[in-house]
Amino acid sequence: MKLFRKRTHQPPKPNDRRVPREQILLTDIDKQSLGLEIGPSHCPIAAKRDGFDVRVLDHLDAAGLREKYADHGVDVTAIEEVDYVWSGQPLEDLIGADRFAWIIASHVIEHVPDLVGFLNSCDRILVPGGLLSLAVPDKRYCFDCRRENTALGRVIDVALAKSTNHSAGTAAEYFLKVCRKGGQIAWGDGHTGDLETVHGLADALQAMARVQEGHYYDLHEWVFTPDSFRGIVRDLRDLRLIGLEEHRFHDTRGHEFFVTLRKPATPKRSVA
Repeated sequence: MKLFRKRTHQPPKPNDRRVPREQILLTDIDKQSLGLEIGPSHCPIAAKRDGFDVRVLDHLDAAGLREKYADHGVDVTAIEEVDYVWSGQPLEDLIGADRFAWIIASHVIEHVPDLVGFLNSCDRILVPGGLLSLAVPDKRYCFDCRRENTALGRVIDVALAKSTNHSAGTAAEYFLKVCRKGGQIAWGDGHTGDLETVHGLADALQAMARVQEGHYYDLHEWVFTPDSFRGIVRDLRDLRLIGLEEHRFHDTRGHEFFVTLRKPATPKRSVA
């Protein structure tokens, strides 16, 4: 297995808005080293057809994804074959013995029910020195703007409870608070328009009841600004709940910011 080679993408300046998002996510990633892309759907960042030595993990196989997006006005031919179909179990249980030099997860981390569990699963399937490249929505510029920033205490409580689904409270908050601005659910700095609620009380009540029956909604469990996300990662590491550490940061561009986490070559802390 090929792991690390010479860097193929030079790091952009942290606030350079001219750099394509794909280049930001691919910073420090070598396409000839074995990697994993989580949830690429119809727009992979590190596509097999572009020469990346990559395996794909998604919630449906390729045929299922093509059927799902057939009427969404997207290019379904960009959907690549899926190597691992994920139903929420620890990544290492699904993947087995394979280990990766890098992982890309664009707009994934905000959805996972257990943030700590997800980060530690990524840690376990990375080789020492491996990278986790994340694109994360900035709540100030998307439909989460009326929601409170995620609190460290909730992240820890959910991790210790080993939650595998969103709570009724998260479902209620989501359906009561998510909104559009000027008709858009995601926007950049300078976008104008009125905020309007997307759902309502009836949706929140129904979602609360269904979650308690075991139904899974694909919600944003976690809500961040760049500073709040970076602070939570630092605190979780200081508390010895995760082993990954920040390697690189690129500030908000449009409605998203970018963080690369790194698995230390020599672990310094125990991980829960």
